[in-house]
Amino acid sequence: MKVAGADMTPEQLRAELARSQQQVADMAAAQEEFLRAVSHDLRAPLRHVTSYGTLVREVLGDLPPEVVQGAEVQEALGFLATMDQSARRMGLMIDGLQALVRASRAPLRLQPVPLTDAMAQARATLAPAEAGRAVEWRVGADLPTLWADPTLLQDLLVQLLGNALKFTRSVAHPCITVLADAAPAGQGAFTVQDNGVGFDPARAGSLFGVFQRLHRETEFEGVGTGLALCRAIAQRHGAQISATAVLGGGCTVRVQWPVSPAVAADES
Repeated sequence: MKVAGADMTPEQLRAELARSQQQVADMAAAQEEFLRAVSHDLRAPLRHVTSYGTLVREVLGDLPPEVVQGAEVQEALGFLATMDQSARRMGLMIDGLQALVRASRAPLRLQPVPLTDAMAQARATLAPAEAGRAVEWRVGADLPTLWADPTLLQDLLVQLLGNALKFTRSVAHPCITVLADAAPAGQGAFTVQDNGVGFDPARAGSLFGVFQRLHRETEFEGVGTGLALCRAIAQRHGAQISATAVLGGGCTVRVQWPVSPAVAADES
């Protein structure tokens, strides 16, 4: 069997590789431009939906009280509430798409980032979500220093810790554990584990997809872009992210990340 490229010279192989890399880059750029255009162009009609819904509600509110309390108007107000809720959800979905575009296009300003400090900053950002709760935090003392863009790494950590806080809300004694993990040379790894509701392991493959949710909206808020953003940020750094869980038994997210510029350059 003849192997493709076996008769090519080294120069031809390099040229073919360069062409393939350019095709991949062009496809990625086209995808980013599509997401940018969609997230921008949908804003105007969405504003019209929310604005005119408010106006209709005001018009109905000006009717005589006995009419407003009638079954027909109350039903119409219910329809408006559903429309408003859906429009706001769509707005959050557009926000998620825009965050993905920014994470994919923003210049990488790579530097050593101590994960311990980045975790503390992420926890401070999430303090309002933790307010009034007795969350037990177990953070290892030996977390690695990563080679990362500080802003993008912070976005990733806020998403991961925010998910851990969200999905432990129904637990009597919520516990979130962040530990260093074994990794190959030139890599640092850590895990974020919670004792929350978890998810069906059979559905783990879709976890990092855009708009993928493993729980009903009535149970937990969100539109399913957070982990997609985490994956995009990790991929830009040549990092890997994965998740395992037990339904009703918590979730563990593992992140493996370059700790040196040479490794980041080789993998990105």
